[in-house]
Amino acid sequence: MLQFVLCDDNFNILLKLEKMLESIFINNNLDAKIAFRTTKAEEVLRYVQYNTVNVLILDIDLKSNISGLDLANIIRKKDKNVYIIFFTAHLEYGLVAYKYKTFDYIPKPVTVERLESTILRLFDDISTNPVKYLRLDNNKTIINEDTVKYIKKEGMKVIFHTDTRDYETYSSFKKISPKLPNNFVQCHKSYIVNTNKISEIQYNNNIVLFGSDNEKCYIGPKYKNNFMEVLKHGNFSNNLDCIDNA
Repeated sequence: MLQFVLCDDNFNILLKLEKMLESIFINNNLDAKIAFRTTKAEEVLRYVQYNTVNVLILDIDLKSNISGLDLANIIRKKDKNVYIIFFTAHLEYGLVAYKYKTFDYIPKPVTVERLESTILRLFDDISTNPVKYLRLDNNKTIINEDTVKYIKKEGMKVIFHTDTRDYETYSSFKKISPKLPNNFVQCHKSYIVNTNKISEIQYNNNIVLFGSDNEKCYIGPKYKNNFMEVLKHGNFSNNLDCIDNA
């Protein structure tokens, strides 16, 4: 699910934008939500520091010492993949806005037709970008690959276990594996793990753990040697605190 963050100093405009976006999400069956909205630039900076954000929609003139352009500059340095959309009555900022790899620049007043065109184009852009996002099926369900801990095969279904929720789709490992980046490695006939999310491996018990909540999956004997070789030589152990070989 794509997480949208909105910021405009005018609360009424903010509410109108939120309603338009929710209508666009529903009418087009888009897997997205408004995760956060505010009239204050400082609150955006605090929010993005601790939460996943996929799309930022910002006014440029926020009537504060931090402008929408300043926000984009700060956040872009932290996250090269976030989509940034500006909307403003100040058309003279158009060329400057694109300096921050802006996805679109929408003049005020914003119409639902113009906004819908941009959002649909954004989803099309994401669906053709296999590096950062995974598209599960034809109903426009899109997940940020960095949030996926592991993928489990259960009968005719494949379940993507992410940081926030589970996503189910009728598919197979044979179909999804070619679309996955190389940090996703099969460790069991029923499990593919995101090696960047592993917190601990209990080698003797053949268990892989993820994060503080200790979610786990299993290592199958057929896959064990290859899986451990990948971890040793594949540079996918960013979050790996412990491999228990005792």
